[in-house]
Parts: sequence; C-alpha cells; structure tokens
Amino acid sequence: MDFATIIPQFGGLLWYIAAFVVALSVIVFVHEYGHYIVGRWSGIKAEVFSIGFGPVLLKRTDKHGTQWQVAALPFGGYVKFLGDASAASDKASDDYDDLDEDEKRHTMHGAPLWARAATVAAGPAFNFILSILVFSSMALVQGTPKEPIEIGTLKPMPETVQALLPGDAILAVGGAETSDYAGFFEAVRGLEIAETVSYEIERAGDAAKIDGPFPFPPMVDGLQAGSAAMDAGIEIGDVITAIDGEKITAFKQMQDRVSASDGRELTLDVWREGAEMQVTLAPRPVDLPTGDGGFETRWLVGITGGLLFTPATETPGLWESAQYGAERTWFIVENSLSGLWHMVTGKISTCNLSGPIGIAEAAGDAASQGSDSFIWLIAVLSTAVGMLNLFPIPVLDGGHLTFHLYEAITGRPPSDAALRVLMGVGLTLMLSLMVFALTNDLFCP
Repeated sequence: MDFATIIPQFGGLLWYIAAFVVALSVIVFVHEYGHYIVGRWSGIKAEVFSIGFGPVLLKRTDKHGTQWQVAALPFGGYVKFLGDASAASDKASDDYDDLDEDEKRHTMHGAPLWARAATVAAGPAFNFILSILVFSSMALVQGTPKEPIEIGTLKPMPETVQALLPGDAILAVGGAETSDYAGFFEAVRGLEIAETVSYEIERAGDAAKIDGPFPFPPMVDGLQAGSAAMDAGIEIGDVITAIDGEKITAFKQMQDRVSASDGRELTLDVWREGAEMQVTLAPRPVDLPTGDGGFETRWLVGITGGLLFTPATETPGLWESAQYGAERTWFIVENSLSGLWHMVTGKISTCNLSGPIGIAEAAGDAASQGSDSFIWLIAVLSTAVGMLNLFPIPVLDGGHLTFHLYEAITGRPPSDAALRVLMGVGLTLMLSLMVFALTNDLFCP
C-alpha cells in the first residue's frame, strides 16, 4: 500500500468535509435564526437553538432562557419552541396541556395564527435575504464595469501582438462601435475569428487605432465544481492553445470542438505562466437552461471563458446593488424550479439532482478557488434551501404553512391524528429524496 498516494486523498477528503460543514452551518444558522428571532418577536419562547443533531458538544443558556448549542452531527439544525415534542415542532400533548393559558400563548401551538405563520415563513425568508445580501455586497465590493469598457489589468497570455494598455477605453472593435457593454458583446459576436483584431481606443484623451488579440481568447476564467476540467488539473488562468493538435485563438473555437466531441477524449495543449503542457479529458453531458425556459443537453468540460483583460470598475449605488442581488436570487429560483420540472417530466436527466456528496465536492472545489467563489456558492445554496423549504411537504416549512392556510380557511387546525399521518408521509418523502440524491452522487457520471 502506497501511503504517499493515500495521504493527499485523505487531505482532500477533509477539505471537502470542512468546506461542506462550514457552508451548511452558515446556511442552517441563518435559516434557524429566522425562525428564532421572528418567533421571539411574536411572543413565542424558544427553548433550544441547535446547530447539528445528536450529542451536544457546546452549549450555553442566554438571558431569555434559550439554550444555544452545537451538536456532533453537523447536517442541519433546529429551534425547539416551548410546548414542542421535538425539532419538527409537533405538539408535546402532556406538557402542553399542563401549561396555563398565559404560558400557552408563548408556545408555537398556542400562539395566534399570524405569529405561527410568520415564525415558520421566516426561515426561508432569511435564506433569501442572505443570498440577496451576499450578491449585493459582492456587487458593491467588486464594482460594476465602466461604460464604455475601460481596461483595468491585462491577463497573462502567450506571446502575441499586444498593444492594449491598462486605462485604454475601447471605443470600437472590428469597426463596430462599443459605447456600452451590450454594444461591445454585439461587436465581438460579429467578429471573424483571427489571431489579431482591430481596436479603436481612447488613451490619455487621444483616439488611436491598434491591433490586439481576439477579445475572448481560449482562457480559463472559471471552473465548474466537479467538472472534467477540474478533475484533469486545469487551473484558472490557463490558456488552451490547441485541441487535438489544431491551434485555437478564440474561446468559441474551444466551445465548438468540445460540443462536437460527443464525449470523445480530447487532448488540450495548455499554456500556464510560460510553461506548456498537455492534458487529456473527456467532455461530459450537462443539461443547461435555455432562454425560453427549457433545457438542452450539451457536452462540456466545465471551463468558463472571459475577456483578455479585467475591466475597470466603478462602485454602484446601494439601490443598484440591491436590485442586482434580488435579480440573481430570483434567477436561481427560476432556473431551479425549471430544472426540477424538467427532471420530473423526464426531459432532462435526474442526475442533475445532487446529494450531500455532490454538494460537498462543490463546496470543496469552490473553496479551493478562493473566498469569493466559496461565499458565492453559499449564497446559491442558501437560495436553494429557502426554496426547497417552501415546498408544501409536511415536515418542511411549506408543509406547516399549508396547515396554517387550512386553519385560516376552515377556522380550525388539522386534527392531531391527521397531522401525525401527514408528517409521516412527508418524512418518508424527504428520506426517499435524500436516498435518491445520494444514489445520484454515487452512480451518476
């Protein structure tokens, strides 16, 4: 047995587990804190706030009488309110019946309907708020590109014609005006792929015409977690100079070659900080959303392209950044719901549903790419958790809200017997979904 090969794998496993636990703990804390704080504001007493399940590792009791604890199994969390029999907020009949009327008002089951519904809805709401805050904050910190596009920094490239300089404002590409971002991308779409293209720029107040590299070179600007490229050792900043011995100069050429591969292994010539190497990988089928709300299956290696330079940015206003955060969050919800519907109807593969192993791999890969990628993934997962919890399935927040809606319409809550049956059905559904997702992690390509 070669321990030299096992140790790095073991270290990688620990990295994935640590990233998964940190990401999940943040999301769970925010979700449960939503339940806790809105419940407290609504007059409902929380007895236990737990991150994790099982044996308690750390605990302390605050001035409100709530025990805050960290448990040994970091795969979720819960808030146990006064009068609850368990973390699922089912009624502890004996304890509840022994309470006087004033005490019952401070339980989840004895509080007014509005207070119970607000407390339940607060968990998913806080997940969405976290996502919006993260996306908005990133827009504020990273800024938004100036218009017309101005070069901030040039990315390292293989030897090529490079007359562009930081601070240049790009007025036209290939003869087409680029007064804003939309115009720039439209101009690039109309370009004939070549090693050099013409630019009209403004430099230090003077206009000039120069030649420079193709605006979107075959450069690795991002990597999809768990992708063929990441598994093959491709890194951000790498430049793909040839595929199967044929030279390429634009990212679109790489996209076309990968899409036409039908999963056949490809040999990539890679330039990395002055060194050259070869990498062999096989594209994998991925279901991608289309503009009309549908999906299409394409062969991908998991590489995202980018400009040959980093655009200069400016800080957006608070309202603009908040709008961006809300739009990104809604975009994730829309695409997630569309993906689930297409899986249910059999239009795309159910392998698109990841379980804990897939999420752990994504968290580890995102963390390895830097804090920005990891925080971005937390925001994406937080949106997914908020959305999932709103599904009208008993044991989920959406199931409880459905019970509250029934009570608002009929004037009475569902019977305890009906609740027990429905909660059992909901628990069975969720466990089945978890097993199915875990099976995907183990057996899907």
